[in-house]
Amino acid sequence: MKTYRHSMFRPLLAIAAACLTLAACVAPGPKKALPERVQVSWAPDNQLTEVRNNSFQRGWLKPEDWQKTLSTYLRQRADAILPPGQKLEVKFEDIKLAGDFEPWHGPNAQDIRFMKDIYPPRATLHYRLTDASGATIREGESKLSDLAYLQRTTVANSTDPLRYDKRMLDDWLTKEFVRNQS
Repeated sequence: MKTYRHSMFRPLLAIAAACLTLAACVAPGPKKALPERVQVSWAPDNQLTEVRNNSFQRGWLKPEDWQKTLSTYLRQRADAILPPGQKLEVKFEDIKLAGDFEPWHGPNAQDIRFMKDIYPPRATLHYRLTDASGATIREGESKLSDLAYLQRTTVANSTDPLRYDKRMLDDWLTKEFVRNQS
């Protein structure tokens, strides 16, 4: 009887050891630092249309969450686009995310962001592009919007709640920094 009990635990121990080894191999390494050559800042929350128009904090994305997500996204995308040595500073002066809340649909729909043509994403940015020595290459203000955000193609089955806003930022980066390089 003892041999049966021990022989049953040996495969289990082998499986447990294999799982621990696999977990150690797949465990995420140190997080990649965000590019320091792209800086993103925000105007105070009370100046942002998205925050002012959503005083009841409807929806599951809080301002600090979507600001962090969009900042990270913009840093990564701009870092991939900019030539080596260039630095970019972007300040969001105002933003209105795609869609809006329609509380008149009743209490069960108060946290639902309705996507309609009348609620396009919009943003006002101030940016400054500098070279390696710190000299300003280009500086300006951009007013972004994507009035046809629902008519344009998106990634099928995308559940990213900021997909339209990110695409608007991608369009701006391409227009401002890719097309102007040539």
